[in-house]
Parts: sequence; C-alpha cells; structure tokens
Amino acid sequence: MTSALLAEIGDVGRDRTRGGYSRHVFDGAELELRTWFLAHARRLGLDTETDRNGNLWAWWGGQGPDAVVTGSHLDSVPGGGAFDGPLGVASALAAVRALRDRGAVPGRPLAVVVFAEEEGGRFGVPCLGSRLLTGAIGAEAARRLRDQDGRTFAEAAAGAGLDPDRIGADPGALGRIGRFVELHVEQGRGLVDLGSPVAVGSTVIAHGRWRFTFTGQGNHAGATLLRDRRDPMLPAAATVTAARELAAAAPDARATVGRIVPTPGGTNVIASTVRLWLDARVPDGSTHALVEEVAGAARVAAAAEGCTVDVREESASDTVTFDAGLRAELGGVLGGVPELATGAGHDAAILAPHVPAAMLYVRNPTGISHAPEEFAEPADVERGAAALADVLEHLCR
Repeated sequence: MTSALLAEIGDVGRDRTRGGYSRHVFDGAELELRTWFLAHARRLGLDTETDRNGNLWAWWGGQGPDAVVTGSHLDSVPGGGAFDGPLGVASALAAVRALRDRGAVPGRPLAVVVFAEEEGGRFGVPCLGSRLLTGAIGAEAARRLRDQDGRTFAEAAAGAGLDPDRIGADPGALGRIGRFVELHVEQGRGLVDLGSPVAVGSTVIAHGRWRFTFTGQGNHAGATLLRDRRDPMLPAAATVTAARELAAAAPDARATVGRIVPTPGGTNVIASTVRLWLDARVPDGSTHALVEEVAGAARVAAAAEGCTVDVREESASDTVTFDAGLRAELGGVLGGVPELATGAGHDAAILAPHVPAAMLYVRNPTGISHAPEEFAEPADVERGAAALADVLEHLCR
C-alpha cells in the first residue's frame, strides 16, 4: 500500500529545472500534499486537525495524554528525492490501515503527525514545525524568518489559513505525546552492508547552519582594475575551500556550502555582497569549534580583500541519543534488527529531549539522499511499513 500511496503524489512538486522534487512549506505543492494526507486520514476514520504551527495531526482515539505518535514530513529540499519525508507519512497511513485490517484496537490514543518545514528549504531553519512545538525556537524569531522572495513565515502561515499571533510553543500538543516513532528512508548506505531492510536509529550527530555575509564594493567587471577591487566573491570562495580542509582534519566531520547568493548577481558585475550558508556536523559534538575555525579563515580572507564578513547562527542542535528503553523495545518487536547512527537531522531528534523518541530506517541501496537518485526498493518500502505497524500495535497495548 505504501508504494501505491507514494505513486499518487509522484507528480506533485516535480522540479523540471533541478530534477527531483521541490516542495516547500505552504507553497502550492506542499499544500496539495497536505490535502492529500488529510483526505487519506479521513478515509481511515481518523480525526484531523492543524495545530497553531501548521503541523497536521490525524487521531485514532482521543487526543492523549500518553499517545503513541508516528509520522514525518512532506516538504523537501530543492530538487530532493521522492522518499525523504513522504515515505514516513505514507508508511504511517499504511500502518494504520494494516492495524485496522488486523482488527487491532489501540489501548491508548494513536496519532499520525506531519511536521511543517522539516528541511528548512523555504525559511532556512530545519525542523521548524517541531522546534516551534517544543519551544526550541522563539515565536517572534520564527515569524520574522524570510524566504528568498522576502516573504515572512508569518505572512506565509497567514496565507495558509493560520493565525500568526498563535505561532509558538505548544505545551498542550507536546503533552499529548507519550512516545514518538518516525520512519524515514536511510540517508546513507549502512543497511546494504548490514544486509537488513530495516534498522532502529541510535543517534543523530550534532549539526547546525550558519550564514556568512561578505560585504565589499559592487562595481563594473570591465572598468575596474583588479588592484582596485574589493570583491566579496574571493573571500567567499576561500571560505568554501577552508571549510572542506578544516573538516577533513577532524575525524568524521562534515562541512558543506550548498548555497551561495551574490548580490546583485549580474554576470558583468562585481558583487557588493555574497551570502553563503555553511552546514557543519561533527560526531564528537565540537561543531561550534569547527565553525569558529572556518569563521576565522573567512575573516582573514575578507580582510585581505578589503571586505568584511558577518557570521550568524541560524540553527544548531547537539548530538541526540534516542531513548534506550524505546530502542530496545523496537529491536525486540522487530527481531533484533541493527541500530544505526546518522548524520541527518530529523523531527524525532527535536522531540527526543522532551518525550521518548525513536527512528526506524528503511534501506536505501544507492546511499544517496537529498537528490533525485534517492531510492528504496518497493519490497523494502512495504517491509518498513509492516515493521512500523508491528511497532505501533505493540506500543498501543
């Protein structure tokens, strides 16, 4: 059933320029996916609601407390794959259908949740819906976030029918969650080597995003001699290289610059400013130390070109270890499947400091994610949904 559900949305949000999918919170594609989810949830007899932060909930039974909650997200990175997020949502719907077909009656409330803006593809902060729910980001800071067109999150939320004044921490909704399990496509290639279609998540390494803004002097590309330039593109380029070199010197660290925006962006124009975004992840928790090294290199390069640089943290998360007891329960239900650590962030990791949370991963034979080549075999997709159904039935007793 899960593969059939994914096929229903296979044409929603296709990116004809990048390949893959571009589905961002409150844009046309993501709103269409929200409608799709709510329609399927209602067909299953679930009671649906949208919370103050734009997260969708579908309830089987009352609304907590001590509910078992599963789900994921429907938004994507620009040009992302078909499985990152939607696999967890479709598998949750399929698991509920399987439980109904078995005649199972949950002994406690069961909910499927779709979190808003998990990727941060529109407003820059990942896991925004779960961060707002838990209070990990302030309401006013979230309302002020802007997309590339200058539209604020408050404006986009209002356009989707939310009240921007109500955005923020939601202890009532958080308090309904007893345990949370998120199913997700594997982002890496560990399960191929382990020979297993499913794994239980163990940890999420520390990670964050920082914005570097280099400021120089905009000018004419043909009329300005090299010696007279203050070109912010040069220190920006040096920072990209420094990030790679510094990360390579730290065990298993990752540093990535995936987005650079020059202003004004003309081919024959020396930029006046260049903004770049650094994604940094270090298993031993020293992410901020790595970023400070990169920032130091950026300051040296900027000064050499007569430019300035401003560094701002946009989001940061410490290493998360998922609840040991819940992991052991899931492993027992699933017959001792392997455990995997990941360098990818998830809503489950945002919830983990507040409620017992866990992850299930479904094998990705390509090892590729956040790209059109992301993949899971149909048989593994169905195995993942079946595993989730078994876990939910166990937890709901």
